[in-house]
Formats: sequence, structure tokens, C-alpha cells
Amino acid sequence: MQNFVAIDFETANFEQSSVCSVGIVIVKNGEIVDNYYSLIHPIPNYYNEKCSFVNGLCCLDTNDAPDFPDVWVEAQRKIHEYFPYIEDGEVPFVAHNKAFDETCLKAVFAAYDIVYPDYEFECTLLKSRQLWPEGHHNLNIIAGYCGYDLQNHHHALADAEACAVIAQQIL
Repeated sequence: MQNFVAIDFETANFEQSSVCSVGIVIVKNGEIVDNYYSLIHPIPNYYNEKCSFVNGLCCLDTNDAPDFPDVWVEAQRKIHEYFPYIEDGEVPFVAHNKAFDETCLKAVFAAYDIVYPDYEFECTLLKSRQLWPEGHHNLNIIAGYCGYDLQNHHHALADAEACAVIAQQIL
């Protein structure tokens, strides 16, 4: 796969609309060409202790963060520099566990009553399970299989970068 956008969300709580950060890595012609990261004011705006433990974020981090629609406009602006027609399936989003990230994206679109463009998604988790049927398939483990040392796991941009590296090798 030569052209795609790796994406990762972190959530504030167990509501899938509660995205509190997003990381995006743009891969064009097989090269990482750009990235984007932002904190997001979550909906609903409360943090579950377990989520905060995993991603290290809390209300103090996102109380003054922009709302999702503003973040998405900026993310789309950056993506459109490379792929003007991503909404038309020009290139896919890639996530490690697309079931989570795609559902989060759809949920936050719905929370703000924004029409969802039906983005195409590919999944490095599903592909890794086909390639390595035994063992665990956590992002950091699969990144290691691909020769990538994932630092700062559960930071949305770090996870999107690891996903991009994995996708370049296995998709």
C-alpha cells in the first residue's frame, strides 16, 4: 500500500464519541510526508479513570482544547493537501483496530450531527492476525515485529506513526 492516512484516536471514557486526541500520519508514494496531532474537547466531557491511566490524559489537558468539528476541519485541510478526494475513497484511512477508530469517528460525527462521508478503512490488526495467528496483536507488539520501536504508546500520534509503519509492511 503506497497511499493512505493512518489514524488513531484516544478516548476520555467508554463513550465512543469521547475522542480526546487524534493522530494522523499521511503516507504518499510509500513515504511518510506529513502528520497532524490535536487534543480534542471530548463529548461527553468527563474522564474515566481507566482511560486516563491508559492514555495519560485528563480534563486539565482538554478543557481548553478545540471541539471535534474544528479539529476535523484542520485535519482535513492537511489531508487534502495530499489527497483532495479522500471522502470519495481516493485513499483509505488505516487503523490498528479499525473497529475502534472507525466507530469513534462515526460516533463523534453523529454527536455533532455532521454527515459522515463513509470513509474507506483498512485494518492492520486484522491483517496481523492473518500473518501471525499465534500470540498477542497489540500495536506495540506488531510494531516490534515490523522492526519499529513504538515509544509513547497510547499517544495518538505515536500510535498513528506505528500504524503507518506496519501498514507499509503488511498491507
